[in-house]
Order: sequence, then C-alpha cells, then structure tokens
Amino acid sequence: MRLKFSKMHGLGNDFMVVDLVTQHLDHRQRERFFAPANIRRLADRHFGIGFDQLLVVEPPESPDADFRYRIFNADGGEVEQCGNGARCFARFVRGRGLTRKRHLVVEVMKGKIGLDVTKDEQVVVDMGPPHLALPDVPADAAHATATRNTAHGHGTVATVQTSLGARELTLVSMGNPHGVLRVDDVVTAPVEVIGPELEKHPLFPARANIGFLQVLDRQAVALRVFERGSGETLACGTGACAAVVAGQLNGWLDDEVSVTLPGGKLVIRHDVRAHGAHVLMTGPATTVFHGQIDL
Repeated sequence: MRLKFSKMHGLGNDFMVVDLVTQHLDHRQRERFFAPANIRRLADRHFGIGFDQLLVVEPPESPDADFRYRIFNADGGEVEQCGNGARCFARFVRGRGLTRKRHLVVEVMKGKIGLDVTKDEQVVVDMGPPHLALPDVPADAAHATATRNTAHGHGTVATVQTSLGARELTLVSMGNPHGVLRVDDVVTAPVEVIGPELEKHPLFPARANIGFLQVLDRQAVALRVFERGSGETLACGTGACAAVVAGQLNGWLDDEVSVTLPGGKLVIRHDVRAHGAHVLMTGPATTVFHGQIDL
C-alpha cells in the first residue's frame, strides 16, 4: 500500500503530516507504521524523509470535535502537544480539502484545542490555560535542591544541579512539560550541554522540553528550545508559550510578547493576572512538498 503524506514546517520546526481520515490502514499496517523503529527510520534526515515530529490526522472520537490530532517525536514516542504542529495541522486539513472551516476544534492527547485560520493564512492556536501545579507538569520537587514561588505566587521555580552548576527552572505545562531558564544571551547559552541533562533530569518523570529564555524587553524575547525526544529545533510553539508564561510569572513580561526563535517569530498573548486565562499563539505554517511512501 502507498500512503500519501505532506512535508510541512512552522518556522523551521518540520513535520511529516499523514491523513488517516481518507486513507485507511488495517491493523497490521497500523502496527507497522506506528512502530517506534519505523518512525525513527522515517525521521532520519539522511535515510528517511526527515522531520522533528510525525503528525497524524484522524477522525474525532467526540461529536463536538472536527478531528483528532496525534503527535510522535523523532524518537518514535507519542507526545501530548505541539504548537507549531497545530498550525501546520490547520493548514493541512484545509489545503487537502478535509474541511473548509476556519475555526476548528481538535482533539489532542489531553483534551481539545481551538484553531483559527486568519484571512492572511496565519493560524491562531488556543493552547488553553497553562498548568502550574507540580503534579500537572509533571515535576517531582524531591529531585530539586530548592524550590520557591514565582513573583506572581502561583508558579514554581526549582533549582537543580547540572554539569555547569546550579540552574533555576520555572516549571510550566502547556499540555506537555517544560522547564524554562533565563539566560543572558541565547547565542552563547549552553543548550547543547545542559539541554540533554535537564530534559532527562529526575525532576521531570516524563522528561521535559527545556527553554533557554533571553528577555529583550517587556514585549520581546529570544528563545532556544531543547525538545524532548527531538533535540534542539528551529522553533517550538509550546516552548514559546511556556517561556512567555514563565516570564510573566516572574514579573519580566507583559501580556503580549514577540518571541524570536531560530526559525522566526511567534506572537504569544496571555493575561497572567486572570486565573485560568488561555494562552493564544499566532504564527505561520508552510507546506514544503507532497509525497508518498510504500508501506
């Protein structure tokens, strides 16, 4: 069987996107396709298609959703959320004729998200509220050398030891776990050194995405993200949301912030003063090519 797919990216964070609404796999084909070893093979940039994540479009399980959306990292593990992928998802289902709607409700692993495609084809993703309670991140404070509350009181900063000394991480879940540390300069930040250490630190029982945040002013930041299961990527949508929330919790940032990532810019809006306020992310999504693989 041949399976059609699209290669897409959101600010350089790239994806293989597969439609399993109009294409159908039997049980044996699904087992083979979703096997972690097969996903790792497809993700390989020398011997496969090459991508940071595999995105799968499926029919919804609930009547009030338009689609179901599954995400697999390059290491083959299924994960909860991907903001750049969500924007690509919205452009994909419209571009492939699966829907004509501009507002979509989409099921993800831990609930639903809302997507809005603007007239200029930008995508606004309602990422829902951030989750800050340690069990929700999840984070285990027993593995931190110290913890304290953020300036706004309802977030946690954990101090952990790395090979380069102690680092403070603000803990945020955007449907997936994030640890955000402030740096003086993202260009010289030790992403390659302590990113892998912190991703797998015992503080994070499910591992975590690690954001290196440089505050430029109250409305602008620069960010690099070492993503769980993928390494450093050119952009991370949930990482941008988590970084802005972390900056707001610590009193560094305003309600609307421009986030410059290696692959481009996102705009994040969130009112940290309003309990339960949703985080809104706006940015582009681009189709690179369409192809097919023989299963």
